[in-house]
Amino acid sequence: MNKLFFRILVLLMSLSLIGIILVQVFWFNSSFKNNDEQFKYHVTQVIGNVADKLEQQEEYSFYDKYNRIKDSTGKIPKKEDLLEVLYVQRNTKTNKTIVYSNTLTSEDYDISGSLFNKKFSSERFKNFSSKRVTEVYNNNNGIDNNSLGQTIIPDLKIEKSGSLDILNKVQQQIQYKDIASLTPIEGRITKDKLYKLLKKELEEYGVKTKFEFGVLSSGLPTKVKSDGFHYDKDLSYHVPIYTDNEGNSKYELFLTFPYKKKFLLSELLSITILSIVFTLIIIIAYTSALNQLLRQKHISEIKTDFINNMTHEFKTPIATINLALDAIRSPKVIEDKEKVYRYLQMIRDENKRMHAQVENVLRISKLEKRELDITKEPTIVTDVIDDAIEHVNLILEDRQGTVVKHYNATRTTCLINEVHFTNVLVNILENAIKYSPDTPEIEIFTENVKDMILIKVKDHGLGMSKIAQKRVFEKFYREHTGDLHNVKGHGLGLAYVKRIVEDHNGQVYVESEKGKGSTFIIKIPLIN
Repeated sequence: MNKLFFRILVLLMSLSLIGIILVQVFWFNSSFKNNDEQFKYHVTQVIGNVADKLEQQEEYSFYDKYNRIKDSTGKIPKKEDLLEVLYVQRNTKTNKTIVYSNTLTSEDYDISGSLFNKKFSSERFKNFSSKRVTEVYNNNNGIDNNSLGQTIIPDLKIEKSGSLDILNKVQQQIQYKDIASLTPIEGRITKDKLYKLLKKELEEYGVKTKFEFGVLSSGLPTKVKSDGFHYDKDLSYHVPIYTDNEGNSKYELFLTFPYKKKFLLSELLSITILSIVFTLIIIIAYTSALNQLLRQKHISEIKTDFINNMTHEFKTPIATINLALDAIRSPKVIEDKEKVYRYLQMIRDENKRMHAQVENVLRISKLEKRELDITKEPTIVTDVIDDAIEHVNLILEDRQGTVVKHYNATRTTCLINEVHFTNVLVNILENAIKYSPDTPEIEIFTENVKDMILIKVKDHGLGMSKIAQKRVFEKFYREHTGDLHNVKGHGLGLAYVKRIVEDHNGQVYVESEKGKGSTFIIKIPLIN
């Protein structure tokens, strides 16, 4: 995969993911602000409604008291004409005259303000009524020529009378507000009544969260407040209550919500959870896709490395075989049987070497397809170790290396496949020899741990990094040494080791330190 294309693809995916997350955050903030504005609107409506209802209830209470007092006096009201309006309309074409009169009368029940408040002893409560008369005369001459003062009977007469509710209400409202303004707030509303009124209004508007309230007089708290109320002008909603006739009020109703943010968030909870879930799904999908891309990139690099290593592994034997064949065809050499045998042995050795490489690849392939036949029999592990040492003995002698055995295990019989387990140990021993730049010094330990046997193969070679230790058993993995091929192999041996050991219900791992060698540890269950 092209590196530039890969980087651009990762960048675009990252920007898309960041964009989705930012959109989700923006949406959440916008929704929260909208809910906050809606909450503010609802609460403003609530406290406005409560303020109106407080005044209405107090006004109705006042009227009720006034009517009860008026009815209980049993007095006949004194009537007094306050105003009379006369209106005459003449139509010369139809010879018709309309005379309209309206007389405004007040009725005094002799109820003073002292019955409500001693400070209003001079006030009087009156009722207003009107009498309206409409007369229609079809002959104007009769009215115009009536110089003798005779009574003229109208052709049509309509009389109406009744109480003037508008004037009565205005008069009573003015008087009630003047009287009520001198009453302490505790006498006008109770804490419990105000709480119930607020609660009912808030629930009707869908504001179902804890609230605190308080009535302030000229900025100072009164006794009409909830137990948890704390005055904070910036965090409270407030409205004036009990306005006087001039529109002023010395009382303000304050409303606070200690769990307002929690309530607003709860309204977004379901959609927020869905949003988070979908965002997490996108993040997981993104991570998975990115991981797959990195994996593909890594596999591509491994394939390239594998091809390079395999090419290198086959290049030398092929070149050696070609040189040996050319030498044999030489007339001087073909007559010398000793040289011919030596060159034929070289060809055979190099052929075996290439065959072994191919077999290694095929073994891994068969393992993955579960086609490798691994039959297990009770076997003494130390015998298998000795056999493996014998297989690498020629290589070891060529490097003038040594193997020191420390067989401390008293129980050594396991259920294993002798051929494959020998290959496992041979692979580990070959690695120990390969990665020892100086004379190989290898130690093999065995010990019993519970129902297991531990086999440790320790070398004093190059060692490996922490990253290499984690990945050394991966297929095709080799620690990078640039383009140098001073250590032969293609990263299949240890992958084969891991698969075979795990197939024996065992474990294999490595302990290493850069520059101080490595110790491969195999743990296999014993036969009870």
